Amino acid sequence: MEQTLSIIKPDAVKKNVIGKIISRFEENALRIVALKKVFLSKNDAQKFYAIHKDRPFFNDLISFMTSGPVVVLVLEGENAVVKNRDLMGATNPKEAKTGTIRADFAESIEANAVHGSDSKENAAVEIAFFFSKREIF
Repeated sequence: MEQTLSIIKPDAVKKNVIGKIISRFEENALRIVALKKVFLSKNDAQKFYAIHKDRPFFNDLISFMTSGPVVVLVLEGENAVVKNRDLMGATNPKEAKTGTIRADFAESIEANAVHGSDSKENAAVEIAFFFSKREIF
């Protein structure tokens, strides 16, 4: 079984659609093996998104991700990375297919409701950022 990280971002938490998003995972054979609600510090957000530090949107991303609590989850299932990315939809919700999380719950390319690991390798790094092995069941 493969694992991937998902983050329900501040905009979706504020809209109170956490349960609706989690239902999408569960209805599509992704099991939740770890979950927590956290408030990212600026330092944590900068470390997590360090790959984007030289991009023009970096500071806005950090401000957004620290604007409210997030829910971080480890999802497990066959082809979990690809399945989660398919469920999320395109980064820009205007381009996301109908029925995807971003099409249904995101407001903009910046406030796009969810984050998901883009590869198995990044999933392992991202999961370790938020969870110790003893927190994953």
